[in-house]
Amino acid sequence: MGIHPSAKIHASAVIDDGCSIGEGCVIGPFCCVGPKVVLAERVEIKSHTVVTGNTEIGDDTVIFPFASVGEIPQDLKFSGEDTRLIIGKRNRIREGATLNTGTEGGGGITRVGDDCLFMTGAHVGHDAQVGNHVIMANQAALAGHCIVEDNVIIGGLSGIHQFVRIGRGAIIGAVTMVTNDVIPYGLVQSNRGVLDGLNLVGLKRGGVDRTDITALRAAFQMLSQGEGTFHERAARLKGESTSSYVDEIVGFILGTSDRSFLTPK
Repeated sequence: MGIHPSAKIHASAVIDDGCSIGEGCVIGPFCCVGPKVVLAERVEIKSHTVVTGNTEIGDDTVIFPFASVGEIPQDLKFSGEDTRLIIGKRNRIREGATLNTGTEGGGGITRVGDDCLFMTGAHVGHDAQVGNHVIMANQAALAGHCIVEDNVIIGGLSGIHQFVRIGRGAIIGAVTMVTNDVIPYGLVQSNRGVLDGLNLVGLKRGGVDRTDITALRAAFQMLSQGEGTFHERAARLKGESTSSYVDEIVGFILGTSDRSFLTPK
C-alpha cells in the first residue's frame, strides 16, 4: 500500500489515506482517489476524474476527464456492502464514462478485462462481467449482471438489458436495444435488436479461416430456417459441426440463459 515515489500527483488532487498508487502513475488536477483504490503501474488519471470504492485498476490504463469509476451501484437494494470493481490492463475509459461496483446479490464484483475502450458517456452497470478487447461506443449502456465476452463491439446509444449475455465477437449496431442473449459472432441491429446475420467483417479482420466462415454461414442458415425450436436446431448442429467456431455458438445456445435469445429473422 502507499504511494510509489515515482508517481506524479497534481497538487490540487485529493488523495485519501489508505489508497495504493503504483510506480509511474500520473494523477491530474482536481482528481479524487478514494481510500480503497488500488492503482497498478503507469495508470494515468486525467483531470476532474473520480476513482472511488473498492476499486482495482490494472497497468497502463488511462481514465479521461469527468469519468466516475467505482461509485456505488445504481440499485435501490444496495445498502452499503463492501463490493468491488476490478479493471484490467491497458483500458481506455473516456470522458464521462461510469463504471460501478457490484452488489451482494450479484456476486459482489463488477469486472472488466484487458484492452477495452469505453467511449464518452459509456456505462458499465453493477455485477457486469466484461471480457477483453471490448469496445463500447459513445453513450452505450450495459445494465447490471450482463456478460460481454471478448472482442465485442457495442454501437453508440445502444442499451443492453440486465442479465443479457453477448457472445464473443458479436457486434451491436448503433441505437439498438438488446433484450435477449446474442450468439457469438452475431450481428444485431434495428431499434429493437434483431439478430440479422453474422459479424463477417469482424471474422475476416480477425483472420478466421475461410473454411470456418463457410461453416458459420451454413450453421446460421440452419439456425434461421431449420425445423423445430431454436434450441432444437442448435442441438442438431452439435452432432454435425466440424468447426470450433460453430461449436462455440452451439455451446452458448445450449448453456444457461436468463434472458432467452435473439433469434434470426
